[in-house]
Amino acid sequence: MAGGVLLYDGYMTRVYLADAQSEERSALRLLLQDLKLEVVGEAVDWYTTLSQAPISRTDILLVDWDLLPNSPTAALEELRKACPAALVIVLISHLDARHQAALSAGADAFISKGETPERVADRLRAVAASVPIK
Repeated sequence: MAGGVLLYDGYMTRVYLADAQSEERSALRLLLQDLKLEVVGEAVDWYTTLSQAPISRTDILLVDWDLLPNSPTAALEELRKACPAALVIVLISHLDARHQAALSAGADAFISKGETPERVADRLRAVAASVPIK
């Protein structure tokens, strides 16, 4: 399999998980571990995400839409500058025009929280497969 999904020469794809809901974070953490992705950090708020994600050397940032400040487009741009090599996946409850604008401004992908666990896993696997092995 291409990319850094599987352990390769001691390397696993590194994911930083940011979601305020502990139940959702826990479910996502288990799913990421099942996919053999390494969770390198977690945050429950935007400030922690922005300060900790850059030092975690993450490959993928998995960020809940609800954590983004009032200007999601600016927030995603700030996150992109802080972690320029990371792929940004935004978790959303539903897609509307506001989300589409923010996503086109700074996210690499989005995952709907309404998807089945299998579909979420497929989406995460696809994004992880595009991470170059370091």
